Amino acid sequence: MSEAAAFDPHRRALTGLAYRMLGSVSDAEDVVQDAFLRWYAAPRADVAEPRAYLMRVVTRLCLDVLKSARVRRETYVGPWLPEPVLDEAAVQPDSASELAEDISVALLLALERLTPTERAAFLLHDVFDRDFNEVAAILGRSAAACRQLAFRARGRVRASPRRYSADPAEGTRLAVAFMLAAQTGDVKALTALLAEDATLHSDGGGLRIAALNLIHGADRIARFAVGIARKAGAVGATPASVNGLPGFVLRDPRGEVRTVAFEVAEGVIHSVYLVANPQKLRHVVNREAAACGAPVLATDD
Repeated sequence: MSEAAAFDPHRRALTGLAYRMLGSVSDAEDVVQDAFLRWYAAPRADVAEPRAYLMRVVTRLCLDVLKSARVRRETYVGPWLPEPVLDEAAVQPDSASELAEDISVALLLALERLTPTERAAFLLHDVFDRDFNEVAAILGRSAAACRQLAFRARGRVRASPRRYSADPAEGTRLAVAFMLAAQTGDVKALTALLAEDATLHSDGGGLRIAALNLIHGADRIARFAVGIARKAGAVGATPASVNGLPGFVLRDPRGEVRTVAFEVAEGVIHSVYLVANPQKLRHVVNREAAACGAPVLATDD
């Protein structure tokens, strides 16, 4: 069996770990590729158990990336959101844990509030089912210390803003109604679709039009959505599952791409997540291009 063939069964879980650690599809793919190169070059005697070895390499690479990412986040313009994932299967771990299938934006934002080592201990144990002895070997700490890191992280995740789980049909209905009301400028209809204390997160990264702060309240979100729709003009909206949430890939007349996702419960929308930063959407643009047979291009916007 070739090294690539031996590596491939682990790729999805490794990508899922790296994405949850970093909140970035592109960075996760880079980390996994780097892990493959290290796997390829490693003496076989050093790789007694491939999955454990690769988990250790990916986690440590992610911790290195987070050191520089922390500085970038401190100067980030406006709210930060993770890069949207449209293919959930590509980042699912091979585990049966309660959180295994959860890649919701709310969870990723909760992970972002943890320290890097808390995040690693929590993900490795609670999501990827690694025991604390293995987590300790990966993080270079005692099993007891890793157990405490995961315990603190678990408490902070549970105390984070609620993550909603809606019936898919209800979510789709509300998402479609929101888009139609925004495009027709119907503020009253939009307000009725939103929870009174709803929140809108918009991430333009200083490169696209977006709110510089979170927007709270149904009326304010409705007016913001109508304003954005008017500025964008006629927008093409392709239904999509965005981080497991009902949403759309949007393309305006200038060809600029955005994603929007909705967190829904009890018949209303509680959170709206709009990603407009082009640096976070390259994989979405490439996916669309590949789907229609167009050349796949990388941009430097």
